[in-house]
Order: sequence, then C-alpha cells, then structure tokens
Amino acid sequence: MKYVCVFCGSSMGVQPAYQQAALALGEALARRKLGLVYGGGNVGLMGTIADATLAAGAEVIGVIPDFMVAKEIAHTGLTQLHIVNSMHERKTMMAQLSDAFVALPGGYGTLEEFCEILTWAQLGLHQKPFGLLNVNGYYSPLLKFFDQAVTEEFLRPMNRSLVLEASEPENLLDLLANYQPQNVDKWIRKEVTP
Repeated sequence: MKYVCVFCGSSMGVQPAYQQAALALGEALARRKLGLVYGGGNVGLMGTIADATLAAGAEVIGVIPDFMVAKEIAHTGLTQLHIVNSMHERKTMMAQLSDAFVALPGGYGTLEEFCEILTWAQLGLHQKPFGLLNVNGYYSPLLKFFDQAVTEEFLRPMNRSLVLEASEPENLLDLLANYQPQNVDKWIRKEVTP
C-alpha cells in the first residue's frame, strides 16, 4: 500500500471532531509514508487533510474536474494536481492511483464516491480495501443500513464484510494494511426464468 484515496466533505461539518479526524488521518498517512489521493479541493475537510498530509511531509495528489478549478477551489500547493474533464474521469483516475480507500464524514459526493468504489469491488473490478472513518458515529446509520440490506437479502454477508470501519485513523489504517482480498460474488441467488 503506497497511496490511500480519501473521500470527504468540502465542508467542515458542525463538530470539531471531523476536522480533528482529517488532521489526524493526514498525519497518520505521513507517519506510515503513505501518499494521499483526494479530490483536489482546498476547502472543508478536503483542504484540511491535504494541508495536514503535506505539512507532515507526505505526497498529496489531487484530481479535480476543470469546472471546479474555474470556481477557484483547486488546491494549488499539492505535489501533483490532475485536471480532468468530468466527475467520471476524476473517480476513475483516483481509483487507478490508489491502493486503498477511506471515507471521512461528508455529504452526497462522499457517499456516492465511496459507494461506487464499493460496488466496483462487489463486481470484482478491484480487490482494494476500503473503510469508513466513523468519527463520533457519523457513519453508524449507514452501517446499520448495510446490515439491514443483508437481513433483507439485497446484500450478501461477504459483500457487507468488504466495508472496514474504525473510529480512529491509526486503527483504520491497520485494518487497510492487513486486508485480505476476497473472491466476492455479487449475486445472492440467480433467478431462473422460463
């Protein structure tokens, strides 16, 4: 594992613990000599983790669509900044550059990016680990939803186990480092049609 992709909010959120977690994760990445791949912004938790990782001496690679650069939210002090044409290109490049994925607290964009990467693993398109940094229980309702999806047989237990979770950055990075890929079959059962 050399590069960890972090999905997170372009806002700070209301709890100071979110910003503290972004700072701690950036510092933890650098201590482990891991680079950060992220969305390239200089605002919210995105800017916080990028600045913390850079300040601790690690490489930071940003990937941002050109329409966001035009709104002047691109971070200009990164090790590398890739400007792409679309959100789809952004996610593809971030996935290609990364060996693991983490979601800090965030909104729709964070959840969409995380769930797409999760779906790619479920479909067998990659075997990279990913986890939720569950700061102050922020992702507990989402984890409960995943458990409900298992109960309702929309998700297999093996697929549910793809999501690693910890409340502290160091613990989550340990889980990512020790992850053993699984051969996951997406479908619960294949229906037979006449």
